[in-house]
Amino acid sequence: MKKVGYMRVSTGKQHLDRQYEDFKKLGIEDKYIYEDKATGKNFERVGFEYMKRALEKGDILVISSLDRLGRNAKELKEQWEYFKENQISVQVLDMPSLNLDYTDEKMQPITQLINNIIFEIFSWKAESDRIQIVERTKQGLEQAKMRGKTLGRPKVEITDEFIEVWKRWKNGEIKTTVQAMKESHTAKTTFYRFNKILEQQK
Repeated sequence: MKKVGYMRVSTGKQHLDRQYEDFKKLGIEDKYIYEDKATGKNFERVGFEYMKRALEKGDILVISSLDRLGRNAKELKEQWEYFKENQISVQVLDMPSLNLDYTDEKMQPITQLINNIIFEIFSWKAESDRIQIVERTKQGLEQAKMRGKTLGRPKVEITDEFIEVWKRWKNGEIKTTVQAMKESHTAKTTFYRFNKILEQQK
């Protein structure tokens, strides 16, 4: 039996140091600590997948909070069921009542029943918290728009200089697109976007 730690941060402002120290205090070796520093739109995270491969029957997975397993109730339940089916104990540091323990066979049925009820409550709460954060972010963006703030990347205007270079490129005076991009001081995506706009205007 071994202990495996998994930690994740969802923004660039968060740090892994505190989670790492918590794992070390529990005696988890460095080679069994896995991490992900970003969260994409899906749940395919490299550190998470490596962590699951390292776990075996009877091992203990340690996470700082329940949301490390997923970002919504469906994902949380899927991962929770995976560890239950593979008899991997889960230790949630900020929710001791959720910890699965397969060492005491006599207490397993009642412990599992209690854990299932508690898990449903906490997974619902995690999902509700996520929805509230998304909604507050949406409201903040809408209020910023109403105040006239420009959100996202600043728009790049098509300059007279670009149009001149573009015309020479279309006429064949500039032989390559790379040279045209260089003379117009534009990146590849910007160059072709401007080209499309000018083509449509023609």
